[in-house]
Amino acid sequence: MIKGLRTALYPAPELAKAKAWYEAVFQRKPYFDEPFYVGFEIGGFELGLVPDAPVGSGGVKALWGVEKIQQELVRLHSIGIVPVGEVQNVGGGIKVVDIADPFGNLVGLIENPNFSVAKVQ
Repeated sequence: MIKGLRTALYPAPELAKAKAWYEAVFQRKPYFDEPFYVGFEIGGFELGLVPDAPVGSGGVKALWGVEKIQQELVRLHSIGIVPVGEVQNVGGGIKVVDIADPFGNLVGLIENPNFSVAKVQ
């Protein structure tokens, strides 16, 4: 059986710059920090930075949960990050928006009132 999201990998050709950006966005330090990979634990899931992977918005994108998407966008704007496009209401009270890291990788944000941490396996 396939289980839920475990890891999202993002290309990071300038690993130090990427690490600083992701630390600011996710407000935490990595738990694993080596020249070949930097890993962050975020809500029980892994965000990995890979220095030798190809970059761009056509690659992997994960949607990371936020409590209130508009409040999170205010915080991100305060550190110089603006969304890529507008917040979209995709039905059922679920809202999504993308931000781009310094290399053009898209990082999705999702406000999902139906998400249950208890169901995470």
